Amino acid sequence: MNYKFMILSIVFLPTAGAFILPLVGRIKSGLRNLAALIFVLVPLIFLLAMIPLALSAKTVTISREFALGYNLNFTADGLAIFMGCVSSLISAVIILYSFGYISHYENQNEYYLMVVLFFGSMMGLVFSGNLILLYIFWEITAITSWRLIGFFREKTHVLKADKSFLVTVFGALAMLIGFISIYQQCGSFDLALIKESLKINPVSNFAVLLILIGIFSKSATLPFHTWLPDAGVAPSPVTALLHAAVLVKIGVYVFARLFIATFTAAQFWYVVVPVIAATSALVSAGAALLETDLKRIIAYSTVSQIGFIFFGLATGNAIGIAGGLLYILMHGLSKGGLFLCAGIIEQNTKTKDITKLGGLIHTMPLTAAAFLCCAFSVMGVPPFGGFWSKYMVFSGALKSGELLITFVFLVGAVLTILYLLRVFNMVFLGQSQLPAVKEGSKVMVFSVVLLAVLSLAGGIFIKYPFDFTQVIAQQMLGR
Repeated sequence: MNYKFMILSIVFLPTAGAFILPLVGRIKSGLRNLAALIFVLVPLIFLLAMIPLALSAKTVTISREFALGYNLNFTADGLAIFMGCVSSLISAVIILYSFGYISHYENQNEYYLMVVLFFGSMMGLVFSGNLILLYIFWEITAITSWRLIGFFREKTHVLKADKSFLVTVFGALAMLIGFISIYQQCGSFDLALIKESLKINPVSNFAVLLILIGIFSKSATLPFHTWLPDAGVAPSPVTALLHAAVLVKIGVYVFARLFIATFTAAQFWYVVVPVIAATSALVSAGAALLETDLKRIIAYSTVSQIGFIFFGLATGNAIGIAGGLLYILMHGLSKGGLFLCAGIIEQNTKTKDITKLGGLIHTMPLTAAAFLCCAFSVMGVPPFGGFWSKYMVFSGALKSGELLITFVFLVGAVLTILYLLRVFNMVFLGQSQLPAVKEGSKVMVFSVVLLAVLSLAGGIFIKYPFDFTQVIAQQMLGR
């Protein structure tokens, strides 16, 4: 197979193709929608075709040298292919869902341009083998998410979009300074050369601190978490994209790419990160338990669950790292489903206040079933996929002797069950407080049911994603 052609297509087809969509939209909206879906499905097909490469623990690199230690470098290894598969699968479902959701609104050409460019920038970041290239794609995601969060153009929405942009961009600037510090230490921005240079000596604490600021700001981890619940003003497919498939997962991906696969930091940081993650998970879970806005509850849940991913990755052993990677997949499927269900509810009831809802299981049975299945996976109820990812994260933590922090995360897991059952009870059970409502469009309902089925299938057929993540974890630890 021509893997180099596939890598370039995965990165540049959506990145360049996104700019064609507004032109196609002027001709026919249906054609634009189909083109947007194709720009995501083709990379997904190529990524699935590259799984044997990942399972064989081989790496393919495309590189061209420039000045000042910069090279245009795209590298495909197990971690990049795994993250690409997860992001493209969920993004494809979200775009399909958008066919029904966005059809009622203006600025559709801009919407599809930004969503596909957002996806393309994620693919570029995932395959970046150079810190400067990674930073460029990181910033493109900030610009596109800023436009998408403020999509409805209301003043409060724009202010919240500005907030998300400022938090993530200033975090990214701190991270860039950290990258420059690494360049001063190693003489290169190339990840392969940095890996070779830092095989023995850990990276400087100054660089680690700045890079973690960037990672935590993008992944909405305490104390930079407040922008993510505010991003709930965006269209529901956008919030699903931000929370489930792309944006907040960038942070955990870069943490895995740099602090596990490329170099080691001082042991102190592998204690600090789980402590911050545990605090973030617990505080946000408590906020979700008190919140009444449906999308903000799910957003706080995302902040909490991201903490579990950091916890798994920071254990430093194969089972914990594989659990963290598996958590990225299972959380993406189920949390994407929850946000898309919330979109159906909001669009048909005209409210996100769970105290004004109730009894929707009678009029939205498919949405209710999909929501419950996705919620079960986030809770970690067997046999859903979320159970196995939580199990592996806890197993890795206990193997590392992290008893106290494991207990904190266990409390967070219990709170997850409480706030999601509270939401299901208040939204779908009891007596309806609204006039008769109905299910969403067929394509929207199909999308949420598909994600619910995948959340269950991921647990039933756990062997396949488990084997995949185990190979990646071993490859990363081989450094």
